[in-house]
Amino acid sequence: MEKCEMIWLDGKLVKWDEARVHVLAHALNYGTGVFEGIRVYQTPKGPAIFRLKDHVRRLVDGCKLMGFDMVFGGKEYDLEGICEAIKEAVRANPKADYVKPCVFLSGEEVGLNPVGVPSSLAITCIYMGAYLGKGAAAGTKLITSSWQRPDYLCGPAGAKVNGSYVASCLAKREAIRQGAGEAVMLNKEGHVAECSGENIFMYKFGKIFTPSTAEGILEGITRASIIQVARDIGYTVVETPVTRFQLTTADEVWMTGTAAEIAPVTSIDGRQVGNGTPGEVSAKIHAKFHEIVEGKDPAYDAWLDYVN
Repeated sequence: MEKCEMIWLDGKLVKWDEARVHVLAHALNYGTGVFEGIRVYQTPKGPAIFRLKDHVRRLVDGCKLMGFDMVFGGKEYDLEGICEAIKEAVRANPKADYVKPCVFLSGEEVGLNPVGVPSSLAITCIYMGAYLGKGAAAGTKLITSSWQRPDYLCGPAGAKVNGSYVASCLAKREAIRQGAGEAVMLNKEGHVAECSGENIFMYKFGKIFTPSTAEGILEGITRASIIQVARDIGYTVVETPVTRFQLTTADEVWMTGTAAEIAPVTSIDGRQVGNGTPGEVSAKIHAKFHEIVEGKDPAYDAWLDYVN
């Protein structure tokens, strides 16, 4: 990644190196934060943030679940206020293609009952480029992680809670050590859940399949977008439990996520997927997705929030 110049922190734009919290901040010590990752695209109308309101709604819902007060720098924020703050941060960082808002307990407190600990909101802009690397378009190798996807009994699986991503970090490192680009994580039933930072899809028998939300996955916004786009262009999409056997023997497999966008998978645990090259179905959906995010299809214009 390339860092940008300014970070929005509790109502003020500050220089990157001046955005600081105390080493005893509750979030640093206990993982008590909720974050989002949001893409910014260049369009004929200028920079546009993809599905901004949907991302912020999930952020606010996560904060509600965690019991965070939405008061930052002495001011109370609602969904619209956070959306405007994110636009302000993007305007201050013209090169940004990725935004990471994070609400976290910034107050200094030791203990597991952080009642009354102040919250902060940081909105960080970066230039990410290709999250999985420049060669990701040619296909990514997956391994099946030994680490289980935390389910709804282990934490709020439907929200992007900071502490919950330790398991994802372990899975990602496991994949890199084994020479793969990503890891697929199973749930407690042994079904396919998702990858360390992406949802997963497969194509077989002329249909697209993806794990249902009941499988303990993150309800990904890019995932929801791809389901709608695929259906709009004529594919049948089935949300259902998926087994390792089904995934490994699929004709096509791909991942979706804000950072990764749409990333084809060409092998799983050393076994070739399809013919070992990115498939036609994922390529067709990816092409349509880029047409949408770049503002070239007015039918999906409601998904774009223009910054200027």
